[in-house]
Order: sequence, then structure tokens, then C-alpha cells
Amino acid sequence: MKRIITYGTFDLLHYGHINLLRRAKAMGDYLVVVLSTDEFNWEEKKKKCYFSYEERKNLLEAIRYVDLVIPENNWEQKAVDVQEYHIDTFVMGDDWEGKFDFLRRYCDVVYLPRTPEISTTQIKKELQDNYGG
Repeated sequence: MKRIITYGTFDLLHYGHINLLRRAKAMGDYLVVVLSTDEFNWEEKKKKCYFSYEERKNLLEAIRYVDLVIPENNWEQKAVDVQEYHIDTFVMGDDWEGKFDFLRRYCDVVYLPRTPEISTTQIKKELQDNYGG
């Protein structure tokens, strides 16, 4: 069984997220999604999520491409996760190109092209511009 892993916040889930998950799952048999916790998002990434960790986790678990969702609590856990879950391929969007090459000692590392016309940041900005104060 070929195991794939990816990481993200997955707030305001959109078709760009689904494209990433679909392409990641197509690379193997079992997809682990490591979902940033609310605390990690706020304290480390300086991001406030619209949906809570539990809500985002429930959304991801409902997607047919996703086999397991686990929490991301810190930047350093990636090497541990890759080894603990016997991961064959680590997948991220190409906006992270080169940032996780250190994991190549444990597994393949693949950076997939993002869906160019959509992002959560863009959605939040447009909502603020069009409906904010």
C-alpha cells in the first residue's frame, strides 16, 4: 500500500483544496491529511480561521479522497509523521517549493501546481472588500 501525506489549514474549503486532495490521492492508496490546529494557526502562522479545527476536520473526513485526518501542532512534526505513518510520498502545493526537501531522506517529496484562480486568502479578501466595512 502506497501512503501519501499532505498538510494544510483547509479553511473555507474550495475546489482548489479538492483538486490538491484528488491529485495527492491519485499518487497512492491511502491519503493522510495533517490539519493545522486552531492554536497552531493563530500562534505560529498568525492566521485566524473561519471554521474551527473540528469543523474543518469533519469537512475533510467527508471527502472521498481523504483516508485519515490528524492534527498539526507544530512545524517540526513532519519528519515524525512521515516515519510514524510509513509515508511513501509527501505532497504540498508548489507555493512551498523546496521548503520540505529535507524530508527526501524519508520519502519522495512532490510539489503540485496550485489551482491558480482560487485561494482562501483571495476569498477572504473579496468577502471583506465586497461585504466588509
